[in-house]
Parts: sequence; structure tokens; C-alpha cells
Amino acid sequence: MNRSIPSLVFRICLGVLILTLVGALFRLQVVRGGYYKKIAESNFVRIRRVVATRGEIFDSKFRPIVTNIPSHNLYLTSGKIANLPALGKFLSANFAIKPEDLRKLVVAQRFKTYEEILLADNIPYEKVLTLSERLDEFPELTFHNGTTRSYGYPNHFTGYVGRIDEKEYLLYKDEDYSLNAYLGKTGLERYYEVLLRGTDGKEIIQVDASGKSLEFFRENISVPPQNGLSLVLSIDNDLQSYANDVFPAGRKGCIIVTDVKTGGILAYLSKPDYDPNVFMHSISPEVWAELNSPNRPLMDRIIHASYPPGSVFKPVTGSKGLETGVIDRNTHLASCVGGMRIGNRFFKCWTSRGHGSLSIVDAHRVSCDVFFYDLINRMDLDAVYAHARACGVVDKTGIDLPNERDGFYPNTAYYRDQRKIRGGLNGYKANLAIGQGEVLTTPLQINTFFAAVARDGLWIQPHLLVSTIGRSRITREQVQPLHKHRLPWKASTLQIIHDALWAVTNAPGGTARAINVPGTTTYGKTGSAENYMGKMTHAWFTGYIVTDKPEIVVTVFMENAGGGGGVCAPVANKIFNYYIGNLKRIKTPAPIPPQFRTEEDAPPAEQTPPEVPPEVLPAETPPEEAPQ
Repeated sequence: MNRSIPSLVFRICLGVLILTLVGALFRLQVVRGGYYKKIAESNFVRIRRVVATRGEIFDSKFRPIVTNIPSHNLYLTSGKIANLPALGKFLSANFAIKPEDLRKLVVAQRFKTYEEILLADNIPYEKVLTLSERLDEFPELTFHNGTTRSYGYPNHFTGYVGRIDEKEYLLYKDEDYSLNAYLGKTGLERYYEVLLRGTDGKEIIQVDASGKSLEFFRENISVPPQNGLSLVLSIDNDLQSYANDVFPAGRKGCIIVTDVKTGGILAYLSKPDYDPNVFMHSISPEVWAELNSPNRPLMDRIIHASYPPGSVFKPVTGSKGLETGVIDRNTHLASCVGGMRIGNRFFKCWTSRGHGSLSIVDAHRVSCDVFFYDLINRMDLDAVYAHARACGVVDKTGIDLPNERDGFYPNTAYYRDQRKIRGGLNGYKANLAIGQGEVLTTPLQINTFFAAVARDGLWIQPHLLVSTIGRSRITREQVQPLHKHRLPWKASTLQIIHDALWAVTNAPGGTARAINVPGTTTYGKTGSAENYMGKMTHAWFTGYIVTDKPEIVVTVFMENAGGGGGVCAPVANKIFNYYIGNLKRIKTPAPIPPQFRTEEDAPPAEQTPPEVPPEVLPAETPPEEAPQ
């Protein structure tokens, strides 16, 4: 009986303890569960992203083309929102952010309520000062300093960066892109995104309910970012500016200047152009309408548009005739009487006066169409098609820019299977011979082909990148080896085509006698291409100059501008003469700026020669002891 009393007391105490524990758990999890859940969510270790600085872009003399400048940005922490309707009104009134878009953003961020979301960037400093006074009403909003891109001049080759969109985020989130990330949208910014972007760092912090760091950790709390690599281009800013100045105002077209030795592009101008800086701010309806006007300023006419090349294509046709042995230097084909009858159609030459019977050199000099009508109809179409591809005027050049277009040259299968033509093809071939009909090329393909001719048949992939600078020095060849191949031409073919292009700019009656560059030997070809875009022909000129060696290739193209000899050749002549007049400055390598130098780049320190002890002279031998 007495033994049962302690047992009863124990059971009662145990029961009270269990009830107390259950009650406490009920209070924590049910009665005050929401409160403690909020506390738990508001006090934890966070990993804060430290954004890497994007690499900049420089010309060949390390002068800036694209730089980073300070910006002021607005961020939202959705977990701190106290009054969503009031916040929506504030953002709508000051940042044109619609309340419904805000709600969607908050819902999308519901699993990361304490991660900051970028709401607006590049906010004017005056606006930041004005609105900062009201942020006490909205503790969920914070202004932070950041950087944005500044583009030195309107162009197409740099492209621009933009905020990552939902589709891009889903595609790239595994590559550590955040919802606040920027990435290259077009041009070099997109093509070299991996090099320019860098790697974001991380900072580990423990925060209280207000988001303030508790500073518990003292060591090993962060991984520093690796800033992006900066790019050094082959572009020469002065030459680029000069090309912009001499291109006729209001015309649509392009100028390309290429270094024959390297294949690097010195000037890259497409007109009309646009200012990439407009994409660094909210774009007004007026600006957006202008960017999408019929002039299409966003289109890079150097690589994103293909055109009938007209007579600048004739060296392709002519070289095939020489290679197959159909003609040689002295062969005279059908006499030009203002045209040539093929089947039941009379194919006109560009002049009704006619040129008579010509050799291949003279046919280039006066740009006679009849010579090439006759020539191509002595050759197999598919053989000419294969030759055009080998010359690099059909496939993409592989320039380091995105979305380059192919050219086009039809073969027999195209006419039979797609055009459903069952009869003879001689009339179609005649048009192809002079760069008309279905032939399409980009201005860059023509420029690169002429550069290959200038370097005696070596085709080199055109490019803009020379090297990276910053935390690592990588050459263009290390990033991606340049493709090179030999044109399928014999040495004799090359010499005859050189002579033909020389005659165009130097011999009497040459169509590009506007080219006159003292101290050089000039070569080139004009073109006037009929097209569906207007009544006037597209105008072309492509040529190169040689001093003691080939220097540069210049291509000038203008849409619906008339004759290439009268419109484009004078512009090219100005560029040739500017280059020769500034040859030393352009070709002299610039020193690497101090901020980008590595230990290998540092100039050798002046060394003080070690002190040499005084020379110890042998003891003087008395005359009487001197050997006899």
C-alpha cells in the first residue's frame, strides 16, 4: 500500500510534465505558429550575391569603346511589404510599374521573399534624392549603387546588354544567372558574353528580422567575384570616325576596312545606325518607333543583309574560267554589241554602245557583261557553284558576331527541284555570271574575298577581337582558332586577276579611275546591281592598296545609289588616302595601359652595373729581369 503512493506521485508528475510539454508545443505551433514562422524566416543565414564587374571594350590603341559608369538602381524585398496597394501606387506614379506587374513579381518571388529584386535601373540622381525621403514609408524599397554600360559612339558591332527576361532566365539559370542579371543581347556583347560577364561572388551573412547583418561571422564569409575580361578589338576609333564622316548623309549602306595581313577589321560602319545607349534606359514610344522605322537602323547591313553583288562578283566567274582552261589571259570571247542574244532573249550590257571583243583583263577594266555571259555558258553550272563556295561568297564568313547571314548561289538542283525549270539554263546562268539573278552576298563576304585575293589567295576568317585584357590575357587564336584556306586558284590565275583589278583603277577607261592614292598601287572593282528594292541600282566598290606589301581592303556599299564607280569609289578613295596619311600612327602598337599590365608587360627595371673591384695589375718587372 505504502509502495503505491510514490508510484502514484511519479505518474501524476509525469502526466503534468507531458501536459505542459504538449501545451507548450500547441502554443508554439498552433497559437503563435504564424508569429514564430515569421521570426524563423526573418532570422537566418543568407547568401548575398556580389555582382562581378562586366569587362569593357577597347579599340586597337586601348581607347574606350564601351565602358562601365555608375548607376542608381531600385530594389524590392518582397518579404518586407506591409501595404501592397500603397506600394503599387507609389511605383506606378514614379517608375511606371503597373500594379498588376508588381503583383506578378511578388508571386514569382514568393519562395525567396528576402532576396532583393531589381525594379528600376539607371535612375537619375536627382530622382533618387527626391524619392529617398519617402522610403521610410516603404522599407521594402532600397536604392543601391551599381554600374551600367556607356557606348562611345553609335555602331552595330558592339551590340548592347539588357536585363535578363523570363525565357532567358529559364535557359541560363543553371549558369548562375540571377533574376537581376544583365546579359549581352546583340553584337560582341552577346558573342563574347562568357568572357565579358565574369563570375559573381558570394557573401555569407546572418541577419535579424529587419535584414541587418548580425556580424557573427568574422572569417571565410565571402567568395570574391571574378570580374569579366575586357576586349581589345582590331577597330581603330579614328578610322571608324573618319569612315562615319565621309559616308554620304541620308544614304543606307556600309563601309568595311580590313587589315590584309591579319584579317582584323579596322572600321565597321553600317548606315543608318543607332545609339546602343538608348537601351540602357526605358525606351519611349517615339524612340521605339524610330528604331523600327522603314530605314531599319537596327539592321546590320554588313552581315544581316544580303544583296545582289553585281559586277564585284565578276572576279569569281572570271577566275573559274581561268582555272578550267576555258580562257587564258589572251582569249577574246563574243564581241559586245551592247548585249548578247541567248536563246530568244537579248541580254543587255550596261552600255548600249558595246565594248567589242575583249580579254579577261579588259572585260574587268570596263566591266563588260557580255564577256561573262559568254564565259559562264561555256562552263558547268554546278562547277561554278562549287567554285563560288570555295571563294567564300556563299557560306557565312564566321566573323565573331551573332546571326550572320549566308549568301546564296544556285545550282542545278535548285532550278530543277525548287524552281521546277525543265528547259535550258543558259539565260539564268548569264545573270549569275555578273552577280545578278539569284546571287546574293553580304558586303562582308565580298570584302573577305577581295582580302584573300590581295594576300595571293589566302582566305582568313574576318574578326574583331584581338585579345582580352584584365585578369587574363587571351589572344583571338586561343579563344577560337581562325579558319584559313587557300582559294582554288593557280598562281597564274591570281596574277591575271590582280592585273584585271589593277586595270580597273589605273588603266584608261577603268571604271574606278576615281581611286588615286599616291605612294601605293591600287586595285579594285566597281559594281551596280539591279534589285527589287527600288529603281536605282545598288552601288558597290571593293578594292585594296599595296605599298611594299598589301595594306587594307575597303568595301563601300550603298543601297539604291546608282553606279559604284561614281558613288562608292570616291568614298573609298578618301579612306585609302586617310589610311596612308596616318599609316605610322595606325600601325604603331600602343603601350598597354598600366592598369592592365601584368608582370610580363612591365618594362625592365634599370639595372646598376655591379661594382667591379679595381683591376689588380701585375707587379712591374725590373728591366734587368725581363725575358730576353
